[in-house]
Amino acid sequence: SNAYRTTSEEKRYNERMAMEDPEVTYNNIRRAAEVHRQVRKYARKVIRPGMRMIDIAETIENGTRALVEENGLESGVGFPTGLSLNHCAAHYSPNPGDTLVLGEKDVLKVDFGVHVKGRILDSAFTLNFDPTYDKLLEAVKAATDTGIREAGIDVRLGELAGYIQETMESYEVEVNGKVLPVKPIENLSGHSINPYQIHGGKSVLLVKNDDQTKMEEGEYFAIETFGSTGRGKVIEQGECSHYARIVDAPHVPLRLTSAKSLLKSINKNFGTLPFCRRYLERAGESKYLLALNHLVAQGIVQDYPPLCDVRGAMTAQFEHTILLRPTRKEVVSRGEDY
Repeated sequence: SNAYRTTSEEKRYNERMAMEDPEVTYNNIRRAAEVHRQVRKYARKVIRPGMRMIDIAETIENGTRALVEENGLESGVGFPTGLSLNHCAAHYSPNPGDTLVLGEKDVLKVDFGVHVKGRILDSAFTLNFDPTYDKLLEAVKAATDTGIREAGIDVRLGELAGYIQETMESYEVEVNGKVLPVKPIENLSGHSINPYQIHGGKSVLLVKNDDQTKMEEGEYFAIETFGSTGRGKVIEQGECSHYARIVDAPHVPLRLTSAKSLLKSINKNFGTLPFCRRYLERAGESKYLLALNHLVAQGIVQDYPPLCDVRGAMTAQFEHTILLRPTRKEVVSRGEDY
C-alpha cells in the first residue's frame, strides 16, 4: 500500500535531517578523503610485484590508521583492504597466514576505506605492471567518470546504470591477437552509504535496468564500476575474509559462549563496520573461526566471500565517493591520480 511509501519517505527524510549539521558531515568525509589521497599516493609508490599481499594490505591499513589518527569507533579504517587479483573483482583480503605474492602480470584492484565518525570514504583504483590490459583499466576509469558525471539529485538509478554500461561497452582489449569486449559486471554495483554502514540500501548497477529509485539531496554514494574480459558476472569463490555485523540483526540468544564473547568484541571494535579475520586477530581474538561461523549461521554477522568472474578473465575497478549537496555534487575522493 501507499502508506508504506509515505512512512518510508518520512523515515528517510528524518534520517537525513538527523544526519547532524550537514557541514559537520561533509567535513568528516572530506577529512577521510584527504587521508585516502595521501595513503594511496604512498601505496602506488611502494606496491610492486614480488610483495606479499599481506604486506601490501598492512602498508595501506597502517598508513590509514596513522594519518586518520585511529581512535576506536571515532575514526579509523573503513573496511578491509580489498586486493582482489585478476578474475577476482572484489572482497579478497589476505587472511592470517596467507602467503600469496603479487605477480608481474597481475591486475590488482586496491579498494580501501577510511572513516571519520562513521562517515565512510570508499574509493578504489586498479594497478597493472604490464601494458596488456591498459585498455581495460581505461574503459573502467571512463565508465566510473561517466557514472560520476551523470549522477545527481533526482537521477534515476536504472538510467544512470545505462550510461555506465554504454561507456564501458565502447571499449575493447586486444590480448594475444584476440579482440575482447569489455563487459560491465552485471551483478556488482555502486551504493549509497549510511553512517557506519557501507551499503546504504540504494544500488547503482552497471547495466541498464528499470530501477526508478532516485538519488536524493543529502545522500552520498560510492560510484564504482567493474569491467571484465570474461562473462561479466561474478560468483562467490574462495576463502572468506570479509564480514560485517548485520545492521538490524535480530537479538538471538547465543548459547555458544565463544560466540557471545566474539560478538562483544565485534560490537566494541567494529560495530557495523566491515572487518576481516586479520582485524579480529589484531583486536586480540584467537581461535575465533567456529564462533564467527556460528554468528554467520545465526544471522547476526554477514559473510562476504571473494567475488570472481571465470578463470583467465581480467577485471578492473575504479571508484569514488560523491556527496549530493543541495547546491552541488562534490566528488570528495577525486585526486590528481584518478
